[in-house]
Amino acid sequence: MGRSLERNHPMKEITFRMEACRETGGYVARWDAPGGGGITTQGDSFGELQAMVTDAVKGYFDASQRPSRVRLHFVEDPLLALV
Repeated sequence: MGRSLERNHPMKEITFRMEACRETGGYVARWDAPGGGGITTQGDSFGELQAMVTDAVKGYFDASQRPSRVRLHFVEDPLLALV
């Protein structure tokens, strides 16, 4: 079940740090909760990662505490290789 936060109102927004996973070729997203804990999830593609983050946020927070927005912040800008 979700974890209750110290505040009695939901956070408006949380930000996940996103990085490319050099081992799998996919992406990893991390959010550190205030006071410890948090969420880490991964996906093989950007679309899959978005779905995994959505699912993880829904599972972590009680419905009344769930943030209304989730921001994905790239730690390093993606690089496109043009062939």
